[in-house]
Amino acid sequence: MDYMLMHKNVPVVDMEILPDTGRIVDLFNQQNPEHLPLGVKTKDGMSRKVMDDWWTGRSIPASRDGIREALETLGIGNTSMLLEKCYGLSLSDQYWICPKASGLKWSDINFFHNDFSKDLGEILFGREPADLAHVSLMSPDNTSDGWLRKKWIIAEGKRFLMKGGSGVYRQEPFNEVIASAVMLRLCIPHVAYTLTFEVGKPYSLCENFITPDNELIPAWRVKESIKKDNRDSEYTHLLPKLP
Repeated sequence: MDYMLMHKNVPVVDMEILPDTGRIVDLFNQQNPEHLPLGVKTKDGMSRKVMDDWWTGRSIPASRDGIREALETLGIGNTSMLLEKCYGLSLSDQYWICPKASGLKWSDINFFHNDFSKDLGEILFGREPADLAHVSLMSPDNTSDGWLRKKWIIAEGKRFLMKGGSGVYRQEPFNEVIASAVMLRLCIPHVAYTLTFEVGKPYSLCENFITPDNELIPAWRVKESIKKDNRDSEYTHLLPKLP
């Protein structure tokens, strides 16, 4: 199926995605290359493989706790196929895919301003849907990273990420709350975490720190995409360069 990769309302490049795999098989009609995601543009222009790696990298990793059972419940072959179900929309940036000639607008469907389905989040948490035939996959859970069980929720109009732990002790949520408290005491800018429980299990809860006007870029992508000056350390390489 043909789509236009969009950066909010800016068309970037046309692409063909194979429905049976969720993978990009062709790129054409490039526009506004300055809006390409960091690391996608190569010295030779733009590579379909590199773009496909970026695209599939938006999907839930195969290592996610409970993802195999969730895919079996949904009858979907792999996590890349979930991306089309939500137009690739995320709560970490403003990229999405618009079906050609659909007339869809970012303002109408983005998850920062519009409600989203809780169905996939519930399935990822091991809950069978009451009516599988009417499950909606229009959710930012399709594009959430990491291997721990997690889901996005809306509370009092705000977007929160609920994330679980692993093993017998499920320590990770407690660690995040403790680290948040330490940062607060040291007056270090940080994302605040709180602890919540659902069906007797602990989860960390944090409000989304990305807005419609900024995006999350992992440090490894900066490291891999921008050559480090010999005068920089690994840390200073990541800092903004002032004029």
